[in-house]
Amino acid sequence: MSVEPTHKPAPMRQRPVHVAAPIPSAVRIGFSRVVPELKMFYRRPEQVALTFSMPALICLLLGSIFTTKLPNSEVSMGAVIAASMLAYGILSTSFINLGISIAADRDTGALRRLRGTPATASSYFIGKIMLVAIVSLAEAVILLLVAVFVFGLRLPSDSYGWFTLSWVFVLGIVSCSLLGIFISNLASNAVSAAVITNGPAVGLQFVSGTYVPLMVLPTWMLIIGSIFPVKWMAQGFRSVLLPPQMVAFEPAGSWEHGRIFLVLAVWSIGGLIACLSVFRWSDRG
Repeated sequence: MSVEPTHKPAPMRQRPVHVAAPIPSAVRIGFSRVVPELKMFYRRPEQVALTFSMPALICLLLGSIFTTKLPNSEVSMGAVIAASMLAYGILSTSFINLGISIAADRDTGALRRLRGTPATASSYFIGKIMLVAIVSLAEAVILLLVAVFVFGLRLPSDSYGWFTLSWVFVLGIVSCSLLGIFISNLASNAVSAAVITNGPAVGLQFVSGTYVPLMVLPTWMLIIGSIFPVKWMAQGFRSVLLPPQMVAFEPAGSWEHGRIFLVLAVWSIGGLIACLSVFRWSDRG
């Protein structure tokens, strides 16, 4: 009589299958870049001081120079400039700062190292634009305090005014940030980037009605200024910070909110397409 073996062979162990974790989306990676970008920005104290103080100082200086009241109005030309200076604040934090900082990151190899991570060009753009949005918001608060307490401007009194202020602010940040990213590709280093960003920025301030009110500019300057987003940002901010009757001093005789939205949206979409087409992580492409 045979005896069945009591020991049964152990079942074969299967090796665990490791499923690769999905790569985070470009939006998620972009938002994760916000904190590092803010840390790098605030580690440059001279850049921080210049970013937050320069627009307010220029606003005070120009507002003190242009004290003449506009015809049939209690609003001075300095107050009109103060309302428009929000556009300069956005231009300085986005176009100028991004153009210089991205060129510097490319020159030092920081962008080339970032390319070895899951970050894409789109996620990189998102992180930079979010940085600009946070810095621009803080700068806008300073400028609004100067405009309200020094020049007597009024904040929006209804939801429509705040809504207009918000979408002009957001579209202005996006369009100017993408323009700064695009212009950084034309610079070989931070020094050349400073030249090709500050020069055009100063010119845009004059032809866009931020340094000088539009009503004193010649027609050819108005035409040039109307091509770029700065003029439309400044006009949008004036529409909610100045009394309604001040619309009579606008070249078109109206605030043109629809055209402001269209121009800023076109610059934003066109800027994104241009940046994705020419953006390079290093000097070697």
